[in-house]
Amino acid sequence: MAAARVPLWAICVLRVALATVYFQEEFLDGERWRNRWVHSTNDSQFGHFRLSSGNFYGHKEKDKGLQTTQNSRFYAISARFKPFSNKGKTLIVQYTVKHEQKMDCGGGYIKLFPADMDQKNLNGKSQYYIMFGPDICGFDIKTVHVILHFKNQYHANKKSIRCKVDSFTHLYTLILRPDLTYDVKIDGQSIESGSIEYDWQLTSLKNMEKASAEAEGWDQAAKDKSQDWEKHFLDASASKPSDWKGELDGDWQAAMLQKPPYQDGLKPEGIDKDVWLHQKMKNNYLTEYDLSEFENIGAIGLELWQVRSGTIFDNFLITDDEEYAENFGKATWGETKGPEKEMDAIQAKEEVKKAQEEDEDDMLMGRFSGRENSFKGFHRRNEF
Repeated sequence: MAAARVPLWAICVLRVALATVYFQEEFLDGERWRNRWVHSTNDSQFGHFRLSSGNFYGHKEKDKGLQTTQNSRFYAISARFKPFSNKGKTLIVQYTVKHEQKMDCGGGYIKLFPADMDQKNLNGKSQYYIMFGPDICGFDIKTVHVILHFKNQYHANKKSIRCKVDSFTHLYTLILRPDLTYDVKIDGQSIESGSIEYDWQLTSLKNMEKASAEAEGWDQAAKDKSQDWEKHFLDASASKPSDWKGELDGDWQAAMLQKPPYQDGLKPEGIDKDVWLHQKMKNNYLTEYDLSEFENIGAIGLELWQVRSGTIFDNFLITDDEEYAENFGKATWGETKGPEKEMDAIQAKEEVKKAQEEDEDDMLMGRFSGRENSFKGFHRRNEF
């Protein structure tokens, strides 16, 4: 008997059930977003956000997101979720960003914070785990930041990742895997990937632990070699005293001619490896979380500067399932990207048409004004 085929919808439902969604925000309930997102009051000059789909969009309601509203301002806003650790799990951070104002200088990135982050006091000095997304300023800076917190320091990807610079909505995805590989996607397409250790030029704690074990082996080898080395400095002409009794006095050893030179910071020839200071590393680091592993993720936020406002942030997602993130991106950005460009094209045509009509009106007014002036001149000439 042939096995029964499992319908596609059942597979999709099972996949959703297996995925863990830590945070998802589409702003589909109007102004209720204010109950979930907290503006920082650290600085009274922080810019304000509003809910908007912008001047052009694919769907007026689905494309609504947090929009910056004031020029030349810092912004700081965040939302909480149930704290979790991604240790041993894949972590995907995804969202859409639209620089409708054609960004000249400003950030479009997001940050993931520890659960104990003070939302009301969020500012540029607030500790974060991950900073990810586009940053544009002038002709030089058009980059996608991927900054990770590791061993109490921030580390940026050493590769240059270019961001989108047009005024349309784009989908940004960061994938961090437990095997220490990563993937950066824009609009569902991988634009950079590889090894976190190599591309951040960092050493994982797993490899540190391996190195520590190797170091212990070298320490023992060094100890054994040093004992052999000491024999080279024994007085070869010396002989065991006639009254030496091994049972009482132990094994006889000739006197040392001089102090071995490997002591006091030096080492004997024949030991071709440095003795690593692995004990300090073991005590301080091996109990910490490894590269791209974070203990207490509990908030997502926008903490950035913009010269010209108008950016819209939407479709936030934090999950452990790459397929779920891909499907979510298709169901949100994927559904509205086409209609958004169509609306923009229609508006562009209308603006061109309007400009042409205004030019024609100006020309007609110019002609009428010229005739009127000629008529007045004719009457003046006839007055004489």
